[in-house]
Amino acid sequence: MFRSRIVTLILVLLLGTCALADDAYVASILKWRQEKEAKLRADDGWLTLAGLFWLKPGKNVFGSDSGNPVVLPAPAPAHLGDLVLESGKITVEPGGDPGLLLNGKPARPVELKFAEGKPDILAYRNLDFFVIHRGDRFAVRVRDKDNPARMHFAGMKFYPIDPRYRVVATWLPTDPPRKIAIPTILGTSVDMANPGTIEFSLLGKTYRLIPVVESPQSKELFIIFADQTNRHGTYGSGRFLYTVLPKDGKVVLDFNKAENPPCAVTPYATCPLPPKENKLPIAIAAGETFSGHH
Repeated sequence: MFRSRIVTLILVLLLGTCALADDAYVASILKWRQEKEAKLRADDGWLTLAGLFWLKPGKNVFGSDSGNPVVLPAPAPAHLGDLVLESGKITVEPGGDPGLLLNGKPARPVELKFAEGKPDILAYRNLDFFVIHRGDRFAVRVRDKDNPARMHFAGMKFYPIDPRYRVVATWLPTDPPRKIAIPTILGTSVDMANPGTIEFSLLGKTYRLIPVVESPQSKELFIIFADQTNRHGTYGSGRFLYTVLPKDGKVVLDFNKAENPPCAVTPYATCPLPPKENKLPIAIAAGETFSGHH
């Protein structure tokens, strides 16, 4: 009898530990979801995008006039200034409105920086805009803190959390790392660094994915993948998945953290598409879902 009670107690403790682990895992996914949505809704989140305008050589007028090469939403005046593109350099020429700011200070004629992640920011009241560089083209991306897409966003939607879609994968490094061409919705491609291949088993079968890194300083692998849920529950062109860098030859893939690309919430993003190696022949019913633009 005593031995039976001991065995029962051990089982209860073990089951309790598993429940706690499951609860902790669910809590971590819910926290990740909250952080993702907060970032999406932020002043510099994708929901604030209100325009994307490709620049032509020479003078590009910006302001609210619908005939401008760069059309800003209200309350911008009809002509707020000019952006001059010459020999791969872009200069801003303010139109005289003191409300136009450059990096928080009154704007003045100057060549603009457009480094990815650290561009010069032009601002006017609730608007800000900056130059992006895609291949051999330049564009102006406009943000509006009062953008209707942000004001009316209904929230991110997800499949139920399923721990089966969290897998420990094998890391197969490429030595030296290579560059691969990642296609984009613009019909172009961008070369990105591919440090290796991820091999994983899911629901009894083995698959491979090709990750990239977004910069030499990245502390994450970036995976652009497609699966059989695309257009049938998830975004049509595929989804994104980030994971920490490999450790001891292993990579953790958690498809409960799969997310839609920015193109799912704005027509003004220039999203990458999955390379052919990352088009999986299975349905991964985990992570963020999609039922049309929010």
